[in-house]
Amino acid sequence: MSEALSIVDLARRTGEPVDRLREWRALGLISAPDQEWFGPEAVERTRLVQLFVRRGIGLETIAAWVRSGRMERYLELLVPRTGETGYSIAEAATMVGLDPALVERMAQTASLGAADGTFGAEDVAMLRGLKTSLEAGFPEDALEQFARVYGDALGRVAESEAHLFHFYVHHRLQAQGLSGPALSEAMNAAGRLMTPLAEPAILYFHRRALERAMREEAVMELGEEAAVPGQVEVPGQLTAAIVFVDLSSFTPLAEAMGDVKAAEVLERFSRLVRDAAGRSDGRVVKQIGDAFMLVFPDSRSALTCALEIERRTMAEPQFPAVRSGVHRGRVLYREGDYVGVNVNLASRLAASAERHQVLVTGAVRHEAGGLAGVEFVGLGKRRLKGIAEGLELFAARPAEATARERLVDQVCGMELRPTEVAARLALEGKEFAFCSQECLRRFVAAPDVYRVAGPALPA
Repeated sequence: MSEALSIVDLARRTGEPVDRLREWRALGLISAPDQEWFGPEAVERTRLVQLFVRRGIGLETIAAWVRSGRMERYLELLVPRTGETGYSIAEAATMVGLDPALVERMAQTASLGAADGTFGAEDVAMLRGLKTSLEAGFPEDALEQFARVYGDALGRVAESEAHLFHFYVHHRLQAQGLSGPALSEAMNAAGRLMTPLAEPAILYFHRRALERAMREEAVMELGEEAAVPGQVEVPGQLTAAIVFVDLSSFTPLAEAMGDVKAAEVLERFSRLVRDAAGRSDGRVVKQIGDAFMLVFPDSRSALTCALEIERRTMAEPQFPAVRSGVHRGRVLYREGDYVGVNVNLASRLAASAERHQVLVTGAVRHEAGGLAGVEFVGLGKRRLKGIAEGLELFAARPAEATARERLVDQVCGMELRPTEVAARLALEGKEFAFCSQECLRRFVAAPDVYRVAGPALPA
């Protein structure tokens, strides 16, 4: 039988004052207005209302939403946890034989436990799994990294599930004219079909990713055995080639074209980068806006990918120029990411590269020097921001690149073939090309702001 809660119990569980809970009850937000006792679902109802209020949503708006029945769809997923017996961190740690301090750190950094800090049956089962990992030889610091990676990655997965359902199912149903109970019923029906698919999908993608990771792990293990005997390694340290690549004019592009159009360009770029990385034994470590960090086992595969990205973006119609930096060296693997001086160096290379330039270090030039069809142009020693010593740098490019002329829209940075030009303007003996009338309008309004380069760019 479900636990019956008084309003005082509910206040203790949620941290909300009794008087405010009475007000919310009278409005029908957490129960029927005349209800004296509450079931476990009232805890989650209260937490949802608390969240709405913190985000500035008025009580009458919340009440109308509750009356529409749409809260029930969310409670179907949230309430089962709410009805569990809750254990404190100390109690849960004692039950499984773990150090309470470790469990507390896990709760803080990896989101273990419920929102109120208690642990239910699923949480205790997870702690038992963590203990088994410790007994198998996993040290605590590695285990904490493992938990944080899972928490962060699956947090993004869950957020994507919720956001994409809202943007592409909820909004489309509204656009079809559904509202009120009809909208609620349609969303609930779609949710019931899609929710059971989530966990099998996670398992599927995890298995596929693990297959690739284990192949790379086998290469790493064999490589370490072939290395100098007795070499002392820092845990998590390995040698890798790092590529940073971004769009050289994404900020002005977004300003000129708006977020939606810029996002469409970014989506094209993302598909292209991910495909090129996968074809060269690389992996996308992270994406921040228009910038990608990629990791590869060696310089040859990293450089092949960077040049492939350059080649394919040049073939794209109405697309901004890219630039990239490639470096190879010792890096530290931490929580699914790669950190260290050599990662920073690769990032600085990309930031210093010119349009269409693949900027590489001597380490990459040495290892990939025999790569067929690639030439390296020496640029001499250069200083990079944040790097103390000057470095010998090279520009890598196809040995037999065919010069192709592109016109550059001075407002958004988009590169255009002659047939893609939407507007032209002659000014002070120069002709400027634009991808749209809007970019022409912006240029005419403030030519000195945008007139920073010639109208055409050989490529």
